[in-house]
Amino acid sequence: NPTQVGTALQVFHNLGTLKDTIANVVDGYCTVLEENIKNALDIKVLTQPSQTVTRGGPGRAAMPTPGNTAAFRAALWTNMEKLMDQICAACGQVQHLQKVLTKKRDPVSHVCFIEEIVKDGQSDILYKFWTAVTQTLSSQFQSATDSSMFLKQAFEGEYPKLLRLYNDLWKRLQQYSQNIQRNFNTSGTTDLFAELQQMEEDTQDIFMQKNQDYDPEKALKDSLQQYEAAYLSKSLSRLFDPINLVFPPGGRNPPSSDELDSIIKTIASELNVAAVDPDLSLAVAKNVAKTIQLYAVKSEQLLSTQGDASQVIGPLTEGQRRNVAVVNSLYKLHQSVLKVITNQSSFPAAAEQAVTTALKAVHDLMGSAVQPLLNSVGDSVEAIIITMHQEDFSGSLSSSGKPDVPCSLYMKELQGFIARVMSDYFRHFECFDFVFDNTEAMAQRAIELFIRNASLIRPLGEGGKMRLAADFAQMELAVAPLCRRVSDLGKSYRQLRSFRPLLFQTSEHIASSPALGEVIPFSVILQFLFTRAPPELKSPFQRAEWSIARYSQWLDDHPSEKDRLALIRGALEAYVQSVRTREGKEFAPVYPIMVQLLQKAMATLQ
Repeated sequence: NPTQVGTALQVFHNLGTLKDTIANVVDGYCTVLEENIKNALDIKVLTQPSQTVTRGGPGRAAMPTPGNTAAFRAALWTNMEKLMDQICAACGQVQHLQKVLTKKRDPVSHVCFIEEIVKDGQSDILYKFWTAVTQTLSSQFQSATDSSMFLKQAFEGEYPKLLRLYNDLWKRLQQYSQNIQRNFNTSGTTDLFAELQQMEEDTQDIFMQKNQDYDPEKALKDSLQQYEAAYLSKSLSRLFDPINLVFPPGGRNPPSSDELDSIIKTIASELNVAAVDPDLSLAVAKNVAKTIQLYAVKSEQLLSTQGDASQVIGPLTEGQRRNVAVVNSLYKLHQSVLKVITNQSSFPAAAEQAVTTALKAVHDLMGSAVQPLLNSVGDSVEAIIITMHQEDFSGSLSSSGKPDVPCSLYMKELQGFIARVMSDYFRHFECFDFVFDNTEAMAQRAIELFIRNASLIRPLGEGGKMRLAADFAQMELAVAPLCRRVSDLGKSYRQLRSFRPLLFQTSEHIASSPALGEVIPFSVILQFLFTRAPPELKSPFQRAEWSIARYSQWLDDHPSEKDRLALIRGALEAYVQSVRTREGKEFAPVYPIMVQLLQKAMATLQ
């Protein structure tokens, strides 16, 4: 009651003993709390089945009798809850006292009572009280757990429970500060407070305002540090143990579904228990990240990197089978942990970040595990496509006007190979999206190589055009198993569709096609127009005396359109030179069209 406290303070002020009285009152609270803390942690009381305390004989250690640990723990937590109530109550008294002191002025001298107390260099009473309480907590907890293994185990093992009690206490103290502030502000009009001037928002209350060099919440939680460290270390062991168990030294197989489930359950349980506090959540999340890293490292050791891991000739080898199992197991871990994080209600952003970074490393490991196989399949696809140059496309149209066969031999081989690879190898992976992300890139590359090689076929007769057009249609079917939908392949798919009609158009028509530069690069069209020229106008690779395979490699090494156009320009200039040398009267009809296209292409690069 502010009025009564104010009157009492006035009396002591008149008697000249205000400062001593307040010091005694605050010291009294501190002494009582110290007793409360000691009693709450008194192992002798905690371990007694009844309330009567018997004196332990010399050398008798106070410890819970076997089978009585649960009762001991229950009694301890009840005591701890009571202790928090006691601390809260005492704090409230001191906060209230300090509040009245800051508001009350002497009616004669108009001196504010708080100034009387502070003028001898004494810091404010709440601060003094709080430092005393927090120091007592630290020292009492330390000595109690040093002398009793059971207390130590209780606080370390159930640390989140202890932390929650402290967090609740802190919330209550702040709440009380807000309430007291409101009460004083609203009752400022009564007679007693008529002589008080409303002070600006209270700056004395340490629970409401963080001081630069003193953090009262940290002071409270300092007494918990050693238990937190022990708890986190035990938590990490709980997380690591199941992993070390399912990856025995010299083991060859990834964990079974059930074993993986138990690892996920442990992760979920550790995160759920830590959810009482954002800082603890973050610390445990970092432990979870280490756990995921450990799983990845152990999984990586199982991967086969020998030659048989990348073979694509026969059925799955032992090494390939194991690699598939490892990737599937990493995928399950990845998905399950993601689900656990999503189900965390108030998960701090930094904690989520820690776990997702570790998960990204798992995803990367999955990628590097399938890479040798993907490289191998890609090389084989390229090798099959390049054999189109061994077939004859120079023939004229047959009498029926249709090609003799639905598609070329190399295309049949390519379709068979891709279908077999998907069913023999990639079908066994459970992570379909992950597989398609990788194989779609392979499909795009296959289309790029197909168009590149098709544009280099020389000579190309009318019958050959018909067969090549059929191959373009069959190419869509060939890459279909590698993707969700062929149309998902984007630019590659549009190129395949746009290039096919150009086979039958005149060179003038091709030069004005809207697909040029937009969909199909200029360099590819120019390459194709060489096939319509007389043999004297040599393709860039013929002029350089390269094989088509070597030219294809050069194009891979020089992805920029500028380099490719420069090589084509060289070939055209060499042709002009050779016509001049033999004193020819005119250039091939396709030559001016090619020069015009080259200029247009160079202009778009500017």
